[in-house]
Amino acid sequence: MERRSLYQIIFGQKQQTQKNTYTQLKMLQGYQPTFSTWSGSAYDSDVVRACVDAIARHAAKLRPKHIRRVNGEIQAVNSTTVRLLQTSPNPYMSAYDFFYKLVSLLMVKNNAFVYVDYDPMGNPKAFYPIDYSQVEFLEPRTGKPEIIAKFQFNSGQTYVLPYTELIHLRRFYFDNDLFGSSNDKAITPTLELIQTSNEGIINAVKQSAFLRGLLKYTNILKAEDMKAAKDKFVEDYLTVTNQGGIAAIDNKADYVELKNEPKMVDAKQMELIDSKVYRFFGVNEKIVKSNFSEEEFGSFYESVIEPLAIQMSLAFTNQLFSNREQGFGNEIIFEGNRLQYASNQTKLQFLAMVDRGAMTPNEWREIFNWAPVEGGDQPVRRLDTATIGGEPNGQGTQTDNGDQVT
Repeated sequence: MERRSLYQIIFGQKQQTQKNTYTQLKMLQGYQPTFSTWSGSAYDSDVVRACVDAIARHAAKLRPKHIRRVNGEIQAVNSTTVRLLQTSPNPYMSAYDFFYKLVSLLMVKNNAFVYVDYDPMGNPKAFYPIDYSQVEFLEPRTGKPEIIAKFQFNSGQTYVLPYTELIHLRRFYFDNDLFGSSNDKAITPTLELIQTSNEGIINAVKQSAFLRGLLKYTNILKAEDMKAAKDKFVEDYLTVTNQGGIAAIDNKADYVELKNEPKMVDAKQMELIDSKVYRFFGVNEKIVKSNFSEEEFGSFYESVIEPLAIQMSLAFTNQLFSNREQGFGNEIIFEGNRLQYASNQTKLQFLAMVDRGAMTPNEWREIFNWAPVEGGDQPVRRLDTATIGGEPNGQGTQTDNGDQVT
């Protein structure tokens, strides 16, 4: 049986166009259309990784849905595409893994790409996040103008894809026409501070095993006698067996203690350095350590997770639906239930929304992490409520005391 690499499984055996067919894409701002991932390995920092993980964990819980807006009404569409995104976007990842990796790539590299693999009928059959080492934008030397993305991987392999087959998410989208800005200058000084402080702590621990004192002899000794006397002194008095903590020496030698006081970064300075990383990713220590309050999570959701949901909704919609399909109201949205982190008292307050049709029973049960029930996806409404000028539940009329009549 022929062995195939993951590279071949994802991209198949598609014929790649020769390199001399393309030239570098000319950018409006004059920057080179090439983006290389930062060589500083920011993800190796425990603080950076904790921030990225906190964001990716919550963003991966967003639920994609295919909806269609028709005459002001919203219809949920159970299409094959959305089922892929909700369960297993590709044969190697669950939906949670897929979105976790996608958001992690975006946070660390500021540019995240998804390759959409289409079947012969033009329908998506798989979605793959591309973990690249470098990407370069090209354009054909002749023929129809289009943007081509050339990816290079750590293995040294390259692959060329039309930009129209990619979903591209960007962060810090400012000084480049197509790329999100690099993290090189923005976070490097902070990471260097973290590295320096960590090394200081390590060195301080090591210094505890350095020279502690001097034995000063009043007469001249041979080198071997001096070493033997030193070893005997250490063995007798500088080990854990010397529980009294007192050493006795004769008038032939004096013991001079050397006090090593290594300088370390104090707790407040460490907190200040860590806060610079938190600020860079838009989080705080409570979010990273998962000890936030209801209001604190709401702020985190609105400032970090909700913008990601909007960004992904627009990017996936533009890739998966043509202008005509979008004109008929088709779109992909990402929903998040931030009420999962609300207190039970707050959750119970939303119970009143169920009998008014604002929430279905199963949506309310989901807030409590309860399993759905049969018929719970149908909205319900009290009989004593009705739209202005309308009839309750679309049938009969209503008396002054709120009773339903037909």
